[in-house]
Amino acid sequence: MKRVAVLGATGSIGTQALDLLEPRRDRFQVVLLSAHRSGEALAGLARTFLPEAVALTHPEGASAFREHFQEGGLHLFQGEKAVEEALRALAPDLVVHGITGAAGLGPAMAALEGGADLALANKESLVMAGALVKEKSGKKGGRILPVDSEHAAVFQCLKGEEGSRDVRRIFLTASGGALRDLPEEELATVSPIHVLRHPTWKMGPRVTVGSATMMNKAFEILEAHWLFDLAPEQIQVLIHRQSIVHALVEFVDGSILAQMGLPDMRVPILAALGWPERLPSRLASFDPARFSSLTFEVPDPGRFPALDLARLVLEMGGDSGAALNAADEVGTEAFLAGRIPFPKIVALSRAVLEGHRPNVLSSLEDVMEADYRAREKARRILEEW
Repeated sequence: MKRVAVLGATGSIGTQALDLLEPRRDRFQVVLLSAHRSGEALAGLARTFLPEAVALTHPEGASAFREHFQEGGLHLFQGEKAVEEALRALAPDLVVHGITGAAGLGPAMAALEGGADLALANKESLVMAGALVKEKSGKKGGRILPVDSEHAAVFQCLKGEEGSRDVRRIFLTASGGALRDLPEEELATVSPIHVLRHPTWKMGPRVTVGSATMMNKAFEILEAHWLFDLAPEQIQVLIHRQSIVHALVEFVDGSILAQMGLPDMRVPILAALGWPERLPSRLASFDPARFSSLTFEVPDPGRFPALDLARLVLEMGGDSGAALNAADEVGTEAFLAGRIPFPKIVALSRAVLEGHRPNVLSSLEDVMEADYRAREKARRILEEW
């Protein structure tokens, strides 16, 4: 019986993970559920899964949970550090990490600190503090199991091996997002509603906007660098409209392995839950005959300038990833609020990075200091604009 914590339990990754865990209670025990503000929804999940504890990081969420969950028998952790405190108290074997944004870094480190395997969907942990996260994983023995479809694909092609000795290069695929066919001159006039209509995947607002700017793929370049010990020139991006091939790995002998399947996040989540085993499922089977044509395109760097920012972060090093993530969060929020046009999201990130002086990362405090400074810089630039 594997003891499992599901972080961000009311979000997209969390709810899909719980859908997979519910019929497998003979193998998995859900011991912790967390959410930010969605206390009522978390109360419903707690009644279903009967965890040992729940964690809510927002006061309104904790209040709503208490109002809608009257049964006893579980511990309520609340406050800004509630998730980290709960992970340390419960020591789960596996942590499914679906928290979005910089808020997910602390829980990721706490999970690895406790020696848990980390099924990681939170991009920001590795983007902001890849070196620290990898060091923590190496010291405590907890394994990072990527849940992003692209990195899960590479992970499976490499059979879980992290070294790059036999890898010539990898290809991360991208749908191109909701604006991939919009004339470039019209990008400045698109609305958030337009951007949030993703052609393939159903995701949260920030990730969906990042798909359109390709910032999510810039983040994935950084993640792949840390996850698989790859140099920047070994990581390529291709636009693949069908979203069937999730990644390709080319080895030094010229052979290529591709991981394919229907665009369903439950597949990589299930792979992480069962690793190193394969768990049987009733998810839809892949019928190759339905996809007689699979296409791949090299993304236009002029249309998708975010990709260059990943290379810039790796060149700058230090806390540059934390600065990039902070700037993108501020820019995405400003776009969704109607304060800036779509192209300014990436322009803001570039402006913050170009004015950033990278510092060496030695602790989480260093990461959060860089995050704070970059957010302040981004907000000052927005005011000037």
